[in-house]
Amino acid sequence: MILKMDRLPIELPTPNNPSPNDAAAVQELLGGKFGEMSTLMNYTYQSFNFRGRKRLRPFYDLICSIAGEEYGHIEAVSYAINLLLTGTTKRGFDPEPGPLKNATDARNTYHFIASNQSALPVDSMGNFWTGQNVFSSGNLRLDLLHNFFLECGARANKMRVYEMVTDPTAREMVGYLLVRGGLHVVAYARALEHLTGSDVTKLIPVPELSNKAFPETRKYEANGVHRILYTFSPDDYQKAGLVFNGPHPEDGQPLEVRFGAPEGAPAPDLDEEPQLNSPGADDFDPEMFKDIAKKMGIKY
Repeated sequence: MILKMDRLPIELPTPNNPSPNDAAAVQELLGGKFGEMSTLMNYTYQSFNFRGRKRLRPFYDLICSIAGEEYGHIEAVSYAINLLLTGTTKRGFDPEPGPLKNATDARNTYHFIASNQSALPVDSMGNFWTGQNVFSSGNLRLDLLHNFFLECGARANKMRVYEMVTDPTAREMVGYLLVRGGLHVVAYARALEHLTGSDVTKLIPVPELSNKAFPETRKYEANGVHRILYTFSPDDYQKAGLVFNGPHPEDGQPLEVRFGAPEGAPAPDLDEEPQLNSPGADDFDPEMFKDIAKKMGIKY
């Protein structure tokens, strides 16, 4: 089960300007082969299908912990896309002037035709995410090696998307993912080392593990975010630290496991887009709930 919180892993700044084409590029980090939907579903199915859990519990706990984090990454990428798309078209109820005419210049028109000017489970070219991106062989060595490769591929794509977009919203989100994705690279490398004795850290950088070239990563690394694994459960996955331990390969600081989740930040409140009939509940009167909320002791 997942304990869901109405928060994002990080606070996202407001974009300088709407940018549907930046949003299209960021979509690769959501629904691409190496995107957050793939990392979530790979690790989730590997955790569901894990056999021999009692004997190999530390590896199971590690995979489960990272799977739990990936859900929040999907949220962060989706909100970044939504913020970049906000304000792209002209708000209003009159369809005659063509309020969506700017959308014809957007690289991904799905954002306006198939959605309410918001994120979709697609890659940067509009191809829908597929379960064929999920690898769950059942062989622990093979799955961990695949996960290491998946995180390296994801990191390469994040670096490229960072260089494609300049908006602070996109770069803040990508910067955070570079830090956390780098931690996952280290986690799977360390798991393989414990399991096989192989020093797979010699494969790092694949690509370069250092985040020094990305200004948005610095505050996170200064706070140790690059070396703290969260379990995303207050009580379970207690043995992840038996695998995730030792020095960080870049700065030598100790790797750490923290039980639970980071505090996070409030999710942005997205404006209504009437020209897209979104949310399309114009007859709703919020006053009707105020009396009910008062009787139930709920703040409204």
